[in-house]
Amino acid sequence: MFENLINLVRQNAGDAVISNPSIPNEKNEAAVETAGSSIMATLKNARDVGRLNDVLGFFKNGKQGSPELVQEATHNYAQDLQNNLGLAPDEANKAAADLVPQTMQQLATKTADPSDNGFNIQDIFNKLSGNKTSGFNMQEMLNKFGGGKLDKDADGDVDLQDLKSMFAGGGGIMDKVKGMFS
Repeated sequence: MFENLINLVRQNAGDAVISNPSIPNEKNEAAVETAGSSIMATLKNARDVGRLNDVLGFFKNGKQGSPELVQEATHNYAQDLQNNLGLAPDEANKAAADLVPQTMQQLATKTADPSDNGFNIQDIFNKLSGNKTSGFNMQEMLNKFGGGKLDKDADGDVDLQDLKSMFAGGGGIMDKVKGMFS
């Protein structure tokens, strides 16, 4: 999966990296790999700090679903270019702005396309979680998220309040868990 992301970055790296006079040719590949790592690290960090909504929203609606994630990944890549490749802040910000948003939009689009085998939501979440989501059907969760079925209190997000409301009231715990996905 990560190699597919690197290839996607490479496809978009023209003016931002390959033709960029601020990035020496011998550092082009490092700049491409750094972009892929910055994107994955941003998505993983968002998931780790409880922003699963943002990550699911991104994969459901691309950068319109979570512009904050795209901004964070762009900023993180610019910082990585400065720290790892020695680019000046203005040069790093421009390169990041030219590369990350379009790459992330394509990542979301390709992940949502069932005919594109290069990216799928299950592989991405397995990578983000260190294979801890392999027992979950992430596509089903994404579908439920998109349809609002997990947003039990209809406040526009899926959070602890929604989880609490799923387990409140009668019925056994298995009925509640089944109800999350029906």
